[in-house]
Amino acid sequence: MDEVRSNNNVVYRRNFHEVWCRNTGGRSPPARSMADSKKIIREVRAERDLPIEAIETMPDHVHLLVVCDPQFGIHRLVKQIKGRSSRLLRAEFPHLKSRLPTLWTNSYFVATTGGATLEIVKHYVENQRNVSSTPLPPHG
Repeated sequence: MDEVRSNNNVVYRRNFHEVWCRNTGGRSPPARSMADSKKIIREVRAERDLPIEAIETMPDHVHLLVVCDPQFGIHRLVKQIKGRSSRLLRAEFPHLKSRLPTLWTNSYFVATTGGATLEIVKHYVENQRNVSSTPLPPHG
C-alpha cells in the first residue's frame, strides 16, 4: 500500500483513513447489511483501481484504509461508496428506506496516514535551493 502509484498526469502516494457513520434512526441495522456494505465498497474500489488495505464495518460506522488518486479526489470516492451502498442496501432492506432519508450521515472523517512530519517536509521544501537532489527522509 505504501507504493508510489501514477496516472497519466500525477505520481502519488496518498493513503487515507476514512470513517463515516450510519443514520440509524434509533434502530440497529441488520448485520447482513453491514456485510453487504463491505462487498459494495470492494466493488467501487475495484472499478476505480484503488487498493484497500483494511476495511471494517461496525453496527453504526465504517472504517476504510485506502489509496486514492488525487485527481479523482477522496471526496468523490466517499460520495460514490456511500451513494451506491445506500441505494443498494435500502433497496434490499426496505425498512431502512421507510425509516431513513439516507443510509449514511452527510459527514465523514478522513486523514492521510504515514509520511514525514509537516516540519520535515517544510524544511525539505525551504532548502531546495541549497540542495538540488536531496531525497525526502524515510517516514516511520
